[in-house]
Amino acid sequence: MPARKPPSIFRNRSGNRASGRPGQQQPAQGTPEVDIERFSHEVRGIARHQGKTLFVDNALPGEKVRIRYTASRAKFDEAVATDILSPSADRQSPPCPHAETCGGCALQHMQPTAQIAAKQQILLDQLQRFASASPEQVLPPLTADIAGYRRKARLGVRYVKPPHKKGAASKPRLVLGFREKRSNNLTDIRECLVMPESFSSQLPQLRQLIERCQEGRQISHIEVAAGEDAIALVVRHLKPLPDEDRQRWLDFVQPLGWHLYLQADDTQRKVWPEDGDERLSYKLPEFDLTLHFHPQDFVQVNFAINRQMVHRAIELLDPQPGERVLDLFCGLGNFTLPLAKRAAEVVGVEGALALTRRGRENAEHNQLGNVQFQAADLTEDFSTSPWARGGFDKILLDPPRTGALEVVRNIAHFGAKRIVYVSCNPATLARDTAELLQRGYRLTKAGVMDMFPHTTHVESIALFERT
Repeated sequence: MPARKPPSIFRNRSGNRASGRPGQQQPAQGTPEVDIERFSHEVRGIARHQGKTLFVDNALPGEKVRIRYTASRAKFDEAVATDILSPSADRQSPPCPHAETCGGCALQHMQPTAQIAAKQQILLDQLQRFASASPEQVLPPLTADIAGYRRKARLGVRYVKPPHKKGAASKPRLVLGFREKRSNNLTDIRECLVMPESFSSQLPQLRQLIERCQEGRQISHIEVAAGEDAIALVVRHLKPLPDEDRQRWLDFVQPLGWHLYLQADDTQRKVWPEDGDERLSYKLPEFDLTLHFHPQDFVQVNFAINRQMVHRAIELLDPQPGERVLDLFCGLGNFTLPLAKRAAEVVGVEGALALTRRGRENAEHNQLGNVQFQAADLTEDFSTSPWARGGFDKILLDPPRTGALEVVRNIAHFGAKRIVYVSCNPATLARDTAELLQRGYRLTKAGVMDMFPHTTHVESIALFERT
């Protein structure tokens, strides 16, 4: 499921701020006080001022805040709360020193239990709004440790000139970090609360390494992937690195036991370790499975929640020994292989050929012979494909943010008894829910999963049963 990647978190090399969105005007003037009424579906505070809707970052429902405008449009304005005049009981001091500017985590000012409760309400509101539906049962949220959970990220690298001072030399300064909130500028970070401690603790040394490189300015970003066995760095550089720089990177990763990849243009090369194995891994102990992945493959970034999510998906779908199951947007087999432990046969379908190959590798590694992986364009009708002709008793789908409208229209004719839908966008889940309800299904269960604590991302799961 490679289409569902986190947004880019590095600034382009030009150094220019992103241009305004269509319809954006100069921000309104003034610093008024407003009352926050509720959350938007983006987990931003909503207020009214001078007859106009106002979306406010860093604000919680029930608070009175003083705001600074950040953008204006014909029908609404955007702002950030600069002073909290009457704080909510759900407010907390952000645990990360970079929380005020860094765009990686937008909800650190909110208690974790309140975060997940707000996300659950957003899911229920979206289901009502787009499908006029409510689940017969709201599932309890899935939660886990809110620190050190993120197993993949991309750090931007850029040199910027400091503000000019008369008579002083202006030596460019290295900025290493994530994109600022609602901006293409980078936040210069010294630590990261949500990355594994084994990586976060090395950020100062990583910064020093780039500064020592002869061609450090040619490095545009660094991708980080952490398996359960190792960490991999993919260093993206715009021009070939000299041998001296390459050796500096090797000297950095080797004592740590990390993997190192160098990538110029579209050419990526692993340079350490030299054994040729290009796979990290994670485990699903409940199903006695180990799944391998390339550092640039799509995987769920929160391994603890992923284990709970797979358990819940299998529990909801309830595959039986005699049943044939379809797993759509299957990726490298995160749900496919656990399903194969329960069902008679499982077909995993994915749009990316590379991931279907990875799925086959994982099936072979785990000695599962009752599963097949197919590459197909899931926006097209696949019902006549050879692998689909036998029909399916149950179906699981885990689409990208755009949802699966064409898919739910095409799979309805299989008449599967149950469909489990894993979603990273409650709006498209709700839209597709309306389609499934029209095609003879009822929404029996739904709930949220805290895949991305401290962020506005809402991950959810829903069960549909044939009426």
